[in-house]
Amino acid sequence: MKKIDRRFFLKAMGVTAASLAVGTSKTTAGDPAHEVGDLPELKGILFDATKCKGCYGCEYDCAWEHELTEPDVIDEDERRKTDHTRRTVVNKYNTSKGEVFVKTQCMNCNDPACGAACLTQAMHKTKEGSVIWRDEKCMGCRYCMVSCPFDMPKFEYHSTNPKIEKCDMCYHLQQQGEMPACAYNCPNGALYFGTRRELIFEANKRIAENPELYYPHIYGEHEAGGSSWMYISPVPFEELGFNTKIQNKSYPSLTKGFISSIAPVDILLPAALLGIYEATKKPKSGTHEKEELS
Repeated sequence: MKKIDRRFFLKAMGVTAASLAVGTSKTTAGDPAHEVGDLPELKGILFDATKCKGCYGCEYDCAWEHELTEPDVIDEDERRKTDHTRRTVVNKYNTSKGEVFVKTQCMNCNDPACGAACLTQAMHKTKEGSVIWRDEKCMGCRYCMVSCPFDMPKFEYHSTNPKIEKCDMCYHLQQQGEMPACAYNCPNGALYFGTRRELIFEANKRIAENPELYYPHIYGEHEAGGSSWMYISPVPFEELGFNTKIQNKSYPSLTKGFISSIAPVDILLPAALLGIYEATKKPKSGTHEKEELS
């Protein structure tokens, strides 16, 4: 067993306890710096449900790009969910305006609950907009799964070296100046990639110009503090299986006052766990970490 470096262990405990007690230094969706107008650089994707024809091409493109299992023969009457083998799925809904197809994946929240719940910052919101999972930092606690209001991070339970699978908007492609695979290859223009400011402007423009075609709401503009994935639809979003009861404030912002009132002894427990993990983990290389530090 690897011997714990006492100095490193205590340092990790102190730093973590301080960050838990007063909050991290990163801005959150509840802060002025996270208003849409102040973050034009955040990238995202707008899904227009009026344009999706249910070709399922985005599922195959995603599977190919991330070396996941390609979907089998798709039963359009089955209500499928993402899992450890697929980061996105397209489902058909019979609505008040006929058949509507909807793509589902991680929303890549502006102030992600998964990132706030992660003790080791394995879940990380990048400056580009993607929420990425960094395997070299993950301790396997799965708090990200419990905390996500959209139920998106998925764990490889069967694997001896498990990963968390979720959409990260093809972060590796964005780092190379390219578009996410699904948006690049969508044949019907249902997926529009750009900055959040551009997407919100475009969504409002489409709704204003065709009020008879669109339901007047952009899902993801404000839900859970806003997200990099946003949707416009011909029908109310509850008809498409969306959780319309999600609050507009980010979930991490709700815990700030509570955490500041927690007794120090309670703060030290997760800090101690993190200290043990950091002091005993095996060194691993990770592309995401290198990219973030560069």
